[in-house]
Amino acid sequence: MDDYMFRTYVEDCRCVQEATSYLEILNYSDPSHNSIEEHRFSLDELPDEFGNFLHRRGAFAPPKVPPEVKLVSGIRLVLQLNAKHPETFSPRYISFSHKEYDEMVRTLRLPFRAIEGTSVVAPFFWCAFDQDDDDPHLQIIFRKSDVRKRGMTRGWELMLSHSFRTGITTGFAKGTPSSEMGESIKHLRACAGQVMHPMLLPIIILSHELSYKNDQKQREAREWLRLLEHAVSMRNEVLEEESRYIKESMVDLDQINRDLVECHSQVLWKRPQAYMEIIAGMNRAMDKFWSMARDNPSYGGSGGEVDKLHRNMLGRLDFYQAKLKGIENYSHITLERLSIQRAALYNIIAQKESKLGLQMAGEQRRLAHAAKRDSTSMKMISLLGAIFLPATYLASVFSMTFFDFRTDGGGRRGDGGSSTTDADGDLQSTPQSPVAPELWIYFAITVPMTVIIVLIWRWWDRRRDKRYSKEDADIEEGIEKMEARIMATMRQRTMSKVRTWDVAKS
Repeated sequence: MDDYMFRTYVEDCRCVQEATSYLEILNYSDPSHNSIEEHRFSLDELPDEFGNFLHRRGAFAPPKVPPEVKLVSGIRLVLQLNAKHPETFSPRYISFSHKEYDEMVRTLRLPFRAIEGTSVVAPFFWCAFDQDDDDPHLQIIFRKSDVRKRGMTRGWELMLSHSFRTGITTGFAKGTPSSEMGESIKHLRACAGQVMHPMLLPIIILSHELSYKNDQKQREAREWLRLLEHAVSMRNEVLEEESRYIKESMVDLDQINRDLVECHSQVLWKRPQAYMEIIAGMNRAMDKFWSMARDNPSYGGSGGEVDKLHRNMLGRLDFYQAKLKGIENYSHITLERLSIQRAALYNIIAQKESKLGLQMAGEQRRLAHAAKRDSTSMKMISLLGAIFLPATYLASVFSMTFFDFRTDGGGRRGDGGSSTTDADGDLQSTPQSPVAPELWIYFAITVPMTVIIVLIWRWWDRRRDKRYSKEDADIEEGIEKMEARIMATMRQRTMSKVRTWDVAKS
């Protein structure tokens, strides 16, 4: 089943090309013959050189040593430490041709199941024995791939197979420049005398993954959180580095919100729970290895060098587990405090939204009163029009008695105007004006009446303005009191600065 699924997955994968090298560390009973070789394969002759390395022939044939010198341990790795292809850690991608990858896995006895893990993203560790009872191999898969960043995939991968008959570990290691795989291989070369233990390289990789950088990230997140707490709680002691949250004497809530999200993501960087599961898997792998190596005389038995190294590595795993437990508690507290600050920030935003709602309500109330005043003014205009109707009425009345345009062509009134006699005794008619001399009565009544009405309206309008001004002042005062009362209640419930610690001590 494993063989069929392996071939199926390999054929389904796409191939990319990466710079490939090899590392071979061999330890003999005579340390003077120990060797460490690391060289890069030529791209032009890669198929031939790669096949020779896998089958240990040609330039890669085992070195000739005296008969009394025995091979004690060794490790032979195919390396791709500077993988740069954008898809190198994408699902269903391999960095060899199908033939080369198949030949490498089968020749080095690497786990077939590794090809099925190309899509895993979290830290992943797996180990098991193969099905060869005559020469059992402990197979290990340890990898981690991350999401894209700037268009590039990130991660590292390790496949190992340890032979208990020869004491040689074979494997394949790949990593992008952002991974710690290069440093881990350098560390492995410095520990060349301990390569008999197959868990040496996985624990070295784990040690680089859980380096001081992980603790420093949590420290930086906690310091960042302290600045956010000062900004959110609006404490009086604002330091210089906290002034970035203050713009024009106002708290920049958008910046605080963005930093809360970034701080949260930094706390979640390399979650300790995932690596605690990795350590648990490594402990199981250590038990499986020692169950086979304990009774194997090649490993020195109890009290030998391998046993000492094994116990040392178990102690290191316990140390990392305790360290991760502390980081877990530390990050848990940081996440809880972040949740508190996020809730407080939401309350502040809600308060500001309530205040904005109050301002809008106040503006709407002012607009309503302005509309009411406009309506009153329109009523006043109508009233003024009605007030001046008497003048029109008076003009109509006076026109009936004070004006008479019914005159004949000679200027005589049609109803018989006045007449006089001349010196000869002839009767002469006197021209009569159509405007009566009593016209002044009209103006004498209309003008004073209009002036009196205008003065009364002016007095009444000023009195109305004073009443409106008083109403506006009452409205503003009412809005301010209502806003202050609501804000005080919300502040008392959410942002109270009463220190219960001092109260409890007293």
